[in-house]
Amino acid sequence: MDTDSLKAISQFLFVCDNPEPVDLAFVLGSPTMNSIYPALDMFHAGLTQKIVISGAGKSTSGQPEWELYRDHALAAGIPSEALLLEKLALNTQQNFELGSNLIMQALGWGNIKSVALCAKPFHMRRVLMTARRYFPKNVRIIACPPNDPMNLSALNWAETPIGRVRILEELGKISRYALQGDFNAD
Repeated sequence: MDTDSLKAISQFLFVCDNPEPVDLAFVLGSPTMNSIYPALDMFHAGLTQKIVISGAGKSTSGQPEWELYRDHALAAGIPSEALLLEKLALNTQQNFELGSNLIMQALGWGNIKSVALCAKPFHMRRVLMTARRYFPKNVRIIACPPNDPMNLSALNWAETPIGRVRILEELGKISRYALQGDFNAD
């Protein structure tokens, strides 16, 4: 693959905004825990007061993702009342469908004007596109992936066969989500 193609793929997938004050941070679970770090940092910096943790998949420890993330958040000093736990989602679409319902029931969307999305860096484009389907249009969304050297990044994904496969699989998932109608058309 030529350099321009690699750069275009990186610019498309790897979305990252500067942290700013938001009404809540929404963390998508994954087998490894580092997706929660931006939400913890934002909470400790006073940039958010609520953290939604979503994901029922199995973590590398065998625990459900939501449980591992919750335990880590509590150990990091996040009070339990600041956490909302979505315990059933098994994929990105479910993270937002079920998470959006949880937000509506627990907080009310009328009280939410901004959300930071916290997920793996290479997953952020699909996360943003999916969130837009389930969150009200007036809600400002920012992308806050973790900055962890263990994650694939815009700079290193093309360096290994595993990295290239993961990124090309992510592009395929975006295509499948679009064909299934999992993104808004507008």
